Amino acid sequence: MATKDKIVYLYGFSTTMESKLTNLIQIIENHLEQNTHISIVFIHDGVIGTSQKSRKSHALKKLLNLPLVFYTMIPDLKARGIGTQNLQPKFTSINYDELVDILAEAPKIVSWM
Repeated sequence: MATKDKIVYLYGFSTTMESKLTNLIQIIENHLEQNTHISIVFIHDGVIGTSQKSRKSHALKKLLNLPLVFYTMIPDLKARGIGTQNLQPKFTSINYDELVDILAEAPKIVSWM
């Protein structure tokens, strides 16, 4: 059963675009003050920068230190030549079926693309 204090963000910008992440962080921090459970699904170019080999921007480091759940889409990783075995530890890679399950449980979904 979905709880009303849960939000899933679909994030589609490259994590190297620091200004986009900074704006997202400000919004998420406000939600966290209200004890909202937040998950972020990195899709499309959002998976860029999720590899352990990638340089993490200051904004991505800050985001990863927040108490959130992070997912990356396997098809988007593969399309960009990023192996799931090389993901940063905080990320869980998922397929489309798992994405549907996550979204079905969320009372609020925010597309950030």
